[in-house]
Amino acid sequence: MKIALGVSGGIAAYKAAEIVRLLQDRGLRVQVIMTRAAREFVTPLTFAALSGEKVITDLFGAGTEPPNLDSSVEHIAVAQSIDALLVAPATADILAKFAGGLATDFLTTTFLATKAPVVVAPAMNVNMWEHPATQANLAALRGRGVRIVEPDSGHLACGMTGPGRLAANEAIVAALMEALGTAQDFAGKTVLVTAGPTREKIDPVRYLTNRSSGRMGYAIAEAAQRRGARVLLVTGPVAIAPPAGVEVTRVESAEEMQTAVLRLLPESNIVIMTAAVADYRSKEQAGQKIKRKGAMTLELEPTSDILAELARRKTSQIVVGFAAETENVLENARKKLVAKSLDAIVVNDVSREGIGFDSERNAVTIISHGEVVEVPEMSKRDVAQKVLNAVVGLSARVFKNA
Repeated sequence: MKIALGVSGGIAAYKAAEIVRLLQDRGLRVQVIMTRAAREFVTPLTFAALSGEKVITDLFGAGTEPPNLDSSVEHIAVAQSIDALLVAPATADILAKFAGGLATDFLTTTFLATKAPVVVAPAMNVNMWEHPATQANLAALRGRGVRIVEPDSGHLACGMTGPGRLAANEAIVAALMEALGTAQDFAGKTVLVTAGPTREKIDPVRYLTNRSSGRMGYAIAEAAQRRGARVLLVTGPVAIAPPAGVEVTRVESAEEMQTAVLRLLPESNIVIMTAAVADYRSKEQAGQKIKRKGAMTLELEPTSDILAELARRKTSQIVVGFAAETENVLENARKKLVAKSLDAIVVNDVSREGIGFDSERNAVTIISHGEVVEVPEMSKRDVAQKVLNAVVGLSARVFKNA
């Protein structure tokens, strides 16, 4: 997701630098738009370095960092490409321009041109905040669907005391995430997610593995992070990039995955085991490439049972397992739920075409000890949200009874 962060002129402009970091921590791409007055308080270079994106400072491109914008209609392209517009701080001047429909710079034209949700966090002198004109502008913006993050009260830079101080950065980010439809219900939680396949070595060039792409686990990791969690991702070898901001541990074998999971378990509140761990490995691993000589027999032995070990070692953690089945899907999943002492299990029928392995889509059944939730076919990102919703309900019950 891409967010445009508008920064208008005021002493609180320096706080927007921390907002950039908080948005990035939630996996969001941030492009900063600065008004001319904002540049009197913070340099565009600061935001360019933090965001990794060019900072837009001028409607016609002359003052852009870095320079050389294509044309004077880029505000339309930006307005159409963003998922939300956040303005923090929002001065009385910018609120008046928004309310009046003025288009005098890049930020105001972007506001008029975007159909994305808009969140503004005002900051100004108390008298300016309380002035009937400002309050009328705020009322007009609220009536048009703009979300207002009310300023805090306290000592202001002008020396006066009262409402007008920029709201806390976390409150501003929470309001933005809510506007994006992403509740911050995992804030303060650490979620450990395993994803992808494992590889079990046969010789230096061959291994046993499976068809897991890691997409389901990565989608859960991304969704949990956007809902406010600290995410620890333990991933087997995959061909996709991990979500920005998650803490990644890369492993190859089932044994390596178990070591990583058990090391991170004490830091975790919730464990979601989406990884497709190989059930068997070669009993003997050749030190050199095995030459082709005709038929051969490969003796296998079971790999580490990570879920069983988790069941023995967990304390207050909620543990959710995944099961890929091809027959007796629900029966086998219920057996695993009990045998592994799981709080819930997510099962899918991988014999179905177009879902599961090697697909962007999935259809699952979420089974806990109290209910069964059928999730019809949808994108894996949407399935991830359904799984996390179930975890929230499960968490409420488990923590209530703890």
